[in-house]
Amino acid sequence: LLLYERGWMNRWKPSVLHEGEGNIRNVKWRGHLIAWANNMGVKILDMISKQRITNVPRDDISLRPDMYPCSLCWKDNLMLIIGWGNSVKICSVKERHASEMRDLPNRYVEIVFQFDMEFYISGLAPLCDQLVVLSYVKEISEKTEVECCARPRLDIIQPLPESCEEISSDALTVRGFQENECRDYHLEYSEGESLFYIISPRDVVVAKERDQDDHIDWLLEKKKYEEALMAAEISQKTIKKHKILDIGLAYINHLMEKGEYDLAARKCQKILGKNTELWEFEVYKFKEIGQLKAISRYLPRRDPVLKPLIYEMVLHEFLESDYEGFATLIKEWPGDLYNNTIIVQAVVDHLKKDPQNRTLLRTLAELYTYDQRYGRALEIYLTLRHKDVFQLIHKHNLFSSIKDKIVLLMDFDSEKAVDMLLDNEDKISIDRVVEELENRPELQHVYLHKLFKRDHHKGQRYHEKQISLYAEYDRPNLLPFLRDSTHCPLEKALEICQQRNFVEETVYLLSRMGNSRSALKMIMEELQDVDKAIEFAKEQDDGELWEDLILYSIDKPPFITGLLNNIGTHVDPILLIHRIKEGMEIPNLRDSLVKILQDYNLQILLREGCKKILVADSLSLLKKMHRTQMKGVLVDEENICESCLSPILPSDASKSFNVVVFHCRHMFHKECLPVSNTVSSVQFCNICSAKHRGPGSAILEMKK
Repeated sequence: LLLYERGWMNRWKPSVLHEGEGNIRNVKWRGHLIAWANNMGVKILDMISKQRITNVPRDDISLRPDMYPCSLCWKDNLMLIIGWGNSVKICSVKERHASEMRDLPNRYVEIVFQFDMEFYISGLAPLCDQLVVLSYVKEISEKTEVECCARPRLDIIQPLPESCEEISSDALTVRGFQENECRDYHLEYSEGESLFYIISPRDVVVAKERDQDDHIDWLLEKKKYEEALMAAEISQKTIKKHKILDIGLAYINHLMEKGEYDLAARKCQKILGKNTELWEFEVYKFKEIGQLKAISRYLPRRDPVLKPLIYEMVLHEFLESDYEGFATLIKEWPGDLYNNTIIVQAVVDHLKKDPQNRTLLRTLAELYTYDQRYGRALEIYLTLRHKDVFQLIHKHNLFSSIKDKIVLLMDFDSEKAVDMLLDNEDKISIDRVVEELENRPELQHVYLHKLFKRDHHKGQRYHEKQISLYAEYDRPNLLPFLRDSTHCPLEKALEICQQRNFVEETVYLLSRMGNSRSALKMIMEELQDVDKAIEFAKEQDDGELWEDLILYSIDKPPFITGLLNNIGTHVDPILLIHRIKEGMEIPNLRDSLVKILQDYNLQILLREGCKKILVADSLSLLKKMHRTQMKGVLVDEENICESCLSPILPSDASKSFNVVVFHCRHMFHKECLPVSNTVSSVQFCNICSAKHRGPGSAILEMKK
């Protein structure tokens, strides 16, 4: 191995780097390092120190070096890749530590990766952190069962410490590969352009790293449009040949050719974006193949908005074949997308053929709403009894339009209608509602009943009318109404209840009008309910009523039993027992008498308990009063005599004085108090006695 260097006078000076180990098979020079292979192995020379720093022996010495030559390539200035036979070594040149120098070179080589390949290596090249390997392949023929040469392979592998991972593999078709040997193939690469040259005796194959455009080309060729679109979106900054929009349009056309119209329409949203011209172009394409319905759901409705003609064209398509779909679009699409007048006219024309079609009527009402013709929309909704009628009235304040449609609203949903009318009394008066419902008393009752439940006084002028309405349509609520109403004419109510033989209501009215005896008589004779009669007597708490009840019950054993069980706490039971005829059989008499005795004992116990509590409270209060009266009272210069109004204490403290202080805190000089005419020595405050607040007895007499 000779090295030629320019010397003096620009002449070349040769020097021998190595000799004596057979033919030099391969040489690679990079930076300051030269690597070469001969029959014995691979050597590396450091040009700076002019020293050979390593010798990597070949592994399989059974292989002829001329038939299976060594492949060398530098990955960078310090990384050498060696391929020989089926073995791959990746060597790293490293600096030796100063302490290890001695007589050794200042650099050494470490094998960082070593692994074996499946086939013999004809060439190596780096590709980022991976390797490109050209392999010479032999295989057994299926026909002759003899080993023969196969097509060479170009593999991309990922080196691992003791193995490798295959990333991709391609078999190359070159002319005469059946007669070629391992030494006939070579792999060279152009580092700056990422180009790889596979050289065989008859062909040169150029390989280059695929970019995203190549990948997209391949996907489009395989009709994998969705993957191509996704790849283009991910790499939109790096692709040069392709445009996302073109790929997307090709994808839409492909889906339409396959008959997947719904999917094609759905993809339009993403692919066409805000391009109105493309949208309109695609809509016409769908129209040509009769698939406007497929794209209708995906048409843009805001930003961008297409021409009104596009939306009208779709609506007409549905109107001709699918009323429900047409109604759905009208509900979903904003009313400003299309010419409302044109669509209304089209719907009206169709209704001439089918005037009772509820779907078309409902849709026409919505169109009228968009067009702010609320009166017409309301008429249709009421005719259809549609649930949105109340929402429409509230939303657009249509109360002036429903004043003559109250009956229709009540027939549709009386509860919602009444709530709405009562919530908006300022817009539709109570009198107007009652007047409109005059011919429908059952609806009139529903309205007035709910009005009464909300406010007992608002509809007071209609309380007389309500008596007959309750009696006719809602008797269970008649009695609560009579109890709660303070504006109801009792005579009129009594007359109606007596005509209809409403006993409970009549009893209540009689008692309210003061005729309790007639009410009690009615309970006993009409209802024959002793419990209710007793309850009534308890409510009235009238001795004469109890007397009437006893007289009426005295010849009726079941009534006597009821009285005995309930009368004990209100009337002396002896009054009833003395009047019972001798020999009369009374059901459960023993139990009734026992209950009377138990009630009496309970009353005695209650009285005794109350007495104990009263005595204890009186004693406690007496002690408290005594403690209070035993306390001292402050008398100073600011206090005055309540009689003479002079200071209660003399200005000269050396003089004698006599002061009387009462519990009421009034103070007198002893001599200012009037002389008591009573025999008792207890004195009372004249001021408090005069004001009738009770006499305050003297609690302190001060003398000096």
